[in-house]
Amino acid sequence: MATTSTAPAPSHRRAQSFLGRLRNGDEAAHLITLIFACTVLGIALLLIYELWIHSALSRKQFGFSFFFTQVWDPISGQFGALPFIYGTLVTSILALVIAVPLGLGAAIYLAELAPARLSNVLTFLVELLAAVPSVIYGLLAIFSLVPILRNYVEPFLKSTLGFLPLFQGPIYGVGFLAAGLILAIMIFPFIISISREALLEVPREQREAALALGATKWESTWQVVVPYAKLGIMGSVFLGLARALGETMAVTMVIGNDPRIKASLFAPGYTIAAVIANEFTEATGDLYLNSLIELGLVLFLITMIINAGARLLIIATTKKGSARD
Repeated sequence: MATTSTAPAPSHRRAQSFLGRLRNGDEAAHLITLIFACTVLGIALLLIYELWIHSALSRKQFGFSFFFTQVWDPISGQFGALPFIYGTLVTSILALVIAVPLGLGAAIYLAELAPARLSNVLTFLVELLAAVPSVIYGLLAIFSLVPILRNYVEPFLKSTLGFLPLFQGPIYGVGFLAAGLILAIMIFPFIISISREALLEVPREQREAALALGATKWESTWQVVVPYAKLGIMGSVFLGLARALGETMAVTMVIGNDPRIKASLFAPGYTIAAVIANEFTEATGDLYLNSLIELGLVLFLITMIINAGARLLIIATTKKGSARD
């Protein structure tokens, strides 16, 4: 007489296994943490969607000419983003020109040349500077930086380099130069901290090999360690650039808030973040409001792309060091 099999079906066994893991907590923890992780992506997509939807009127009215028009006149309903894009780029590039050499030099000293105790103390102070609110930097700029620029630095630059368009025109103290300097001070700690971490990721064997071949400590650092960590250093620069692009309060307090394009660094200007902060509550018409939101969409996308690129560079440097180890 034939016997029937009592073995459970594969699908039944999988269901029992799933229920067992669920009772043990593994599957529940996996599902909960997956939901938490997906919320990050969901929030980013929601932000892009909201900015895109609420800028529809501006995009329909101006199209791509919005990015190349210099007129920003709420009374006549003419809106162009070019002065704000120009101001954002000028102040951010100026901040990088000032902060990158200083930050890289400080990071090299802290990672390679400073005694361990001094390096730890200075690194702690750098991290504290990175946590200072931007409005504090703005107040510092108004009461300290702007008077120094107006009374000493800008007259000196005008008298010595006044033949260049960058250093011509009336001196106000506030303007592109003041905004670029305060941004440089703000992104300086980020560049130091991340560059230092990238330098510390370089395998010790790389340093020892250079020293064994007769290189000095500085030659080993500059010719071996720094090139090895260049991706991480570039990542710190991009993160600093993203911080400079999105900075609002400190820049708004010292840039002068003038929506015109001028070649002189002494002239007042405007940035995307500053115009949104200043005029959003005053936007009475739908087109005015949609134009400001479109500026926010542009700034959001630029910042996200730069941050993503910077993170990828830093991860590449870390994996490179781990592979060599």
